Amino acid sequence: MTTDTHKRDFATNRRLPGIALLAACIGALSTLAAFVLLSLIHLFTNLFFFGSLSFADRSPAHNTLGGWVALVPVAGGLIVGLMARYGSEKIRGHGIPEAIEAILFGKSRMSPKVAVLKPLSSGIVIGSGGPFGAEGPIIMTGGALGSLIAQCVRVSAAERKTLLVAGAAAGMTAVFGTPVAAVLLAVELLLFEWRPRSFLPVALACAVAGFARGALFGAGPLFPLETAPPGATSLITCVIAGLLSGALAAGLSAALYKTEDLFGKLPIHWMWWPALGGLVVGIGGYFEPRALGVGYDVIGDLLHLHLALQVALALLLVKAVMWVVALGSGTSGGVLAPLLMLGAGLGVVLSHLLPGSDPALWPLVCMAATLGATLGAPLTAIVFAFGLTHDSNALLPLLAATLVAHGFATVVMRRSIMTEKIARRGYHIYREYGVDPLERHFVDEVMTRDVQTIDAELTLEDTLSTWFGRGQMHRAYPVLLDGKVIGVIDRATLERECAKQPTEAASTTLLGLLQRQAQEPAFALPGETCRLVATRLAVHGLERMPVVDHAGTRRIVGIVSRSDLVKPSLAHFDEEHKKERFRRIALHPSKRRFSPTRRAG
Repeated sequence: MTTDTHKRDFATNRRLPGIALLAACIGALSTLAAFVLLSLIHLFTNLFFFGSLSFADRSPAHNTLGGWVALVPVAGGLIVGLMARYGSEKIRGHGIPEAIEAILFGKSRMSPKVAVLKPLSSGIVIGSGGPFGAEGPIIMTGGALGSLIAQCVRVSAAERKTLLVAGAAAGMTAVFGTPVAAVLLAVELLLFEWRPRSFLPVALACAVAGFARGALFGAGPLFPLETAPPGATSLITCVIAGLLSGALAAGLSAALYKTEDLFGKLPIHWMWWPALGGLVVGIGGYFEPRALGVGYDVIGDLLHLHLALQVALALLLVKAVMWVVALGSGTSGGVLAPLLMLGAGLGVVLSHLLPGSDPALWPLVCMAATLGATLGAPLTAIVFAFGLTHDSNALLPLLAATLVAHGFATVVMRRSIMTEKIARRGYHIYREYGVDPLERHFVDEVMTRDVQTIDAELTLEDTLSTWFGRGQMHRAYPVLLDGKVIGVIDRATLERECAKQPTEAASTTLLGLLQRQAQEPAFALPGETCRLVATRLAVHGLERMPVVDHAGTRRIVGIVSRSDLVKPSLAHFDEEHKKERFRRIALHPSKRRFSPTRRAG
């Protein structure tokens, strides 16, 4: 048995080690950026609510401002509105959509302003009571760092995307201590491909950030939890929890963008919107102080069922209104932490209603299911929930409920909370992707092996009359000199050269013409993918390309055309749309049970 040594599972990339090294450095820098961001949040929290210059981690719920607390988020929103208007509008929003937009439509270029203003604005907003998490801003900030470093070295747009995503995923790792979930977030939301050239540098950046996080923030899960192993009857309750979490995700997304539309109708500049949103946050914070800020302590209490049902319901209702209005106003803040809190709150309610299993299981399950359905990233949500708690007993319920929620949201929602933001800016993102049929097939599988060639010593006049007359069979032919491909000739080139110098057409050979053009011939190799050759045809504006055995010898072995490259797509169409049945079950007992019939339609 023989194997094709030129065919590989993955494309080779000699630049991968260098890109991976850069990604590792970016991972370390993103960890420092996360430390700076969290420090800024602590600083502004102490400044706004306690009037002290301190980096101590204090909850805004412990403030003693009384009714004046309602004006604190207004001040934060006003400052951020001014920063967005006169600094950079890119700091508005929750970070991940902006990163996606830069990747897909901006060649992964981000400005230095974003790297500075995004953490500063987020620190002000969250520090003044904004009901957001730090993960969206650090994803945007880490991505900006990766993009800026990539812009200082000689890399392609694809490599710059890898470094941007490496910074974003490393930032998330640093905040939550969930490196595997951060890698999955990159795969499900940011990379839009599954290749070693991008996956390995991003994973390395997350690993570096995970180790570096231990030195800055300490080791261990953010919300340690251990639930009892689920019983067999838990499957039904997981389905119920998943459906309700999917409904919650759809409702939150619809409410958010309806609120954003309402802000868009206001007869004032968007610079003032965050201050108006801050007023709603302040009023909510007056009645429910624990709804202010990031609320990691509240998430922990919900997961451990430390809050009474009535208290949890009131807190979560206020948090949902504050988050929807504040984010709809266009201020700066993340979505992960609020979604975790709202999902966990749903789980607290269900823990009093769903039979069987450990009641503490349902806040964790609903938290992950709501997050996965809202983001459209179920694998990220499952692993993220495990990384936050290290509760291995919950993995199976997490899998079941999160996938049910994701399926519900996929059917009900046209777009996720991330892509809807981008769609409103005029860009559509198709989230599904698979292996391109042109990537799965190689040139030697589709090329024509019986090739008609032209000798390089033939004159232009003879070539035009012999090969491009009435009996012309092809639009272009390979030109050979001593059996070696030196180029391709077509009718348009010949007619143009003959019109330029009609007296020399009878004496000028194809060899002389091709030497005068001084262009390296474009050719394909048998082991190259159809996608690579299709790109080469488009770059050179060709319809046919000779296939040679080796770049050095250039002995022709076939020819590939645009029509040849359609063949893999036709096969893929049959796989997707052609319905087949190979066996038919006989209902009459006297007949054979199976008959080897085949129906196609």
